[in-house]
Amino acid sequence: MAKQTAIRLPDETYERLQALAARTGRTATFYIRQAIEEHLEDLEDIYLAESVLEKIQRGEMGTRPLKEAMEELGLDD
Repeated sequence: MAKQTAIRLPDETYERLQALAARTGRTATFYIRQAIEEHLEDLEDIYLAESVLEKIQRGEMGTRPLKEAMEELGLDD
């Protein structure tokens, strides 16, 4: 099931989106959904990496050399 949401866009972004939709015959909703789906995983990865970095900086998590990790995983060939 699909959920509905509302967003506010700057005028310039809205105008660009409407122009793209008009030129291509697709809806603005199509392009909004496509942009979110394409970038959501990247954003999740960024926030996860930032969280891990903060834990390392606070000493809550350690690091190890790549060679050691590869050996542990059996990837040292």
